[in-house]
Amino acid sequence: MRMILEGYYRLLKVLITVLMAALIVPVSMQILSRYTGLIPRYIWTEEIARFCFVWIILIGAMIAVRDGTHFDVDVLPHSTTPGMELASKLFVNLAMLTMALSFLWWGRDFFVLGSRQQSEIFGLPMWMIYIAWPLAGATWTLFLIERIYDDIRGHGQIEGDSHGAG
Repeated sequence: MRMILEGYYRLLKVLITVLMAALIVPVSMQILSRYTGLIPRYIWTEEIARFCFVWIILIGAMIAVRDGTHFDVDVLPHSTTPGMELASKLFVNLAMLTMALSFLWWGRDFFVLGSRQQSEIFGLPMWMIYIAWPLAGATWTLFLIERIYDDIRGHGQIEGDSHGAG
């Protein structure tokens, strides 16, 4: 299972790279059309840039959950005992898992809503955008289950350095 998750994680890294490169095109077209007369003003570039940005944010969050680099706030004090430190990690991961499951649950409704719509300008089916939320929830769930398993088994790595980050 870990090999499948590692392959999926690598795919996400490739996808975010491709989307970042794809984002450059419509944004560059917007800038060139606004400040020069080199190309006409295309209205669809704003919509495509926004859709790429949504996917970049959610894929980036998926990657960050697996890496352990997603931002967090230390609310609970760090303990010197391994048992309390494990309990603290489990509490944080279970709270994140609750959020992931809410994205999965309500993201499904979001997807169903989008399946009946098309984008105004480019005419893309909106399910292609709205599927990002339940997909993010499912991905976070998988990565958090992996993290919880590692923490319980004592194989958890230092945050920000796990799973080949860096």
